Amino acid sequence: MQSCSQALMVQGTTSDAGKSVLVAGMCRVLARKGIKVAPFKPQNMALNSAVTTDGGEIGRAQAVQAYACGLEPITDMNPVLLKPNTDIGAQVIIHGKALQDMDAKAYHAFKPKVMSYVMESFNRLQKEFQTVMIEGAGSPAEINLRDHDIANMGFAEKADIPVIIVADIDRGGVFAHLYGTLALLSESEQARVAGFVINRFRGDIALLENGLEWLEEKTGKPVIGVLPYLHGLMLEAEDAINVSQLSTEGPKLNVVVPVIQRISNHTDFDPLRMHPNVNLVFAGKNQPLPPSDLIILPGSKSVRSDLAFIREQGWDKQIERHLRLGGKVMGICGGYQMLGELITDPLGIEGPAGESRGLGYLPLETELKNEKQLRRVKGSLTLPGQERVDVFGYEIHAGVTTGIGRNAPLVLESGEDGCVGMDGAVFGTYLHGIFESEKACGEILRWAGLIDAEGCNFEQMREDGINRVADAIEQHLDLKKLWPDLEL
Repeated sequence: MQSCSQALMVQGTTSDAGKSVLVAGMCRVLARKGIKVAPFKPQNMALNSAVTTDGGEIGRAQAVQAYACGLEPITDMNPVLLKPNTDIGAQVIIHGKALQDMDAKAYHAFKPKVMSYVMESFNRLQKEFQTVMIEGAGSPAEINLRDHDIANMGFAEKADIPVIIVADIDRGGVFAHLYGTLALLSESEQARVAGFVINRFRGDIALLENGLEWLEEKTGKPVIGVLPYLHGLMLEAEDAINVSQLSTEGPKLNVVVPVIQRISNHTDFDPLRMHPNVNLVFAGKNQPLPPSDLIILPGSKSVRSDLAFIREQGWDKQIERHLRLGGKVMGICGGYQMLGELITDPLGIEGPAGESRGLGYLPLETELKNEKQLRRVKGSLTLPGQERVDVFGYEIHAGVTTGIGRNAPLVLESGEDGCVGMDGAVFGTYLHGIFESEKACGEILRWAGLIDAEGCNFEQMREDGINRVADAIEQHLDLKKLWPDLEL
């Protein structure tokens, strides 16, 4: 087994510069070389989350990075997760468990304490693994966030680790992004920058070389390499919805997902986005829901607020018409709760205390409670007229739902789940990741009207995506500049 004791942090000039994907790919490269490596992100702000083996909640990107290492995700890989529930506030999750809701000002005052939680997790990972690949958040050059920073250079300084900075050339202005970001760092922070990576380049690298030489001369920092644009890459997004439609040949089933304001775990729909016989459309604010075979209401961090948003958009009336015309409707987690008759929040868990009338398609009532349900589950799924199939996934919800009845479509290790109503035209479940179960995905698509439907092998797609990134890293980055002693 090779030695690789030096942890490395990947920071970006902007959000969505490619930090998550680069860390996942570098984790796979090191794992291939026999290095015992783990991912780490001190602080994540995202509504896409995953349930860990130790019963906690972390950012979805860190779960993917764990898979890239050949590991099951644990809470130490993302000790602080912020899940926005308003424009100025978020639920603060520490070591996998919800602590409390805080507005931005209160959280900023709390940050010095949070650093101790971050370092606890990082130190545990360092003791167990040969090296740790660390992902920053946003940009280290955000001046307003520098005080008490725990997500970027504040953490790098505390942990005393080197940093590389990645920028997305596809956005334009890549040299300004890199040069300006470095210039805005302190002297000690600049000193720990080991080099730059340029991401998502299209075209002839020769046309970029004079710019690379200029950047190295002006900054005194090496360009570690230039990664090409990887068309059709399949890796779950950290937070932003990926609206690219990859399955373009002959779609047979039209699926629409309304984009509510606090949509959570929209990575649930990645297997549908990749399916060759599904045309998946995300409908945003002020857009009517296009004609479809299936409408899926997604998860939500603020269910009652997002239910009101659905009514404001007129989507409730459009869903009603869709059902009259013979379409199918599905709800996942918060969307499942919305399909019921009543949602109550007596403690003000997700906003002002009160109750909201649901859409009324399922005979259910949901009460939001303090204790969040976090578990990975498996079992079986039986939909009307369909075969019984195995299913797996995970639950993340604060609601307790009653009225499920004896004929629940899902029989799980944790108990019965889900409900079918409107003569078999409406189906809801708490199960995130349900479309990743290949057979279950196929049965849901058949229920929705796709003849001879089959699910996609999403796990293999994820593996192929991680390996594509790792191959590109090995081909295009000079990793000897980062790990001189590593056999690459």
